[in-house]
Amino acid sequence: MYQTPFTTFIEGSNSNSWTFQFSLHPSADSKFKRFLDIVGSLIGLLILAIVFVPIAIAIKIDSPGPIFFTQERYGLQGRIFRLRKFRSMVSDAEKLKSLVSNEANGLIFKNKHDFRVTRVGRFLRSTSLDELPQFWNVLVGEMSLVGTRPPTDDEVKHYNQRHWQRLNVKPGLTGEWQVNGRSQVKDFEQIVDLDLQYQKKWYPMYDVLLILKTFFIIFGRVGAF
Repeated sequence: MYQTPFTTFIEGSNSNSWTFQFSLHPSADSKFKRFLDIVGSLIGLLILAIVFVPIAIAIKIDSPGPIFFTQERYGLQGRIFRLRKFRSMVSDAEKLKSLVSNEANGLIFKNKHDFRVTRVGRFLRSTSLDELPQFWNVLVGEMSLVGTRPPTDDEVKHYNQRHWQRLNVKPGLTGEWQVNGRSQVKDFEQIVDLDLQYQKKWYPMYDVLLILKTFFIIFGRVGAF
């Protein structure tokens, strides 16, 4: 990937490439947002340190395989980074994906009764504990506490210019999608609408508002599966 002042050329891991116009969103340069990210990620990593051992043991007992699920994702202006989550599926989940029907519309994959999700994985997903390792991505600046869901390579290779506008902000642990339906939102274009809505609405304290809403969603286990 390389950048000019007006254009970004993106090369995917499958050797496909795309060239689109980007306009960096003001949130990407916000010192308050970065301060919030650093403080929030340090708190998140402290929580991770506390719960890591019991979660790791539960994952290992429930299903053979690694503790973490690691995947390349696309971040701000198409920059590729490695995202880690606690593994919530069987270790060969990608090979079994073709056996699961997609209940969503567009460039996302959702199935409420996905057989690949483990028993511990369902609990981790419903409580968002599987997301805790991503606080490291936030701390190093690859992600933000609030932003858009970071897409995968097999999604972005089908993006048009409207879709790429999602990545004018850093990807986030939470965002408009998470507080407005979460997994119950199954239409990709609706998710894009929410992401672009965030960019229009954004001001520094708006992130704080979305974080507070996220706590309500998580503790109420609203919309997750």
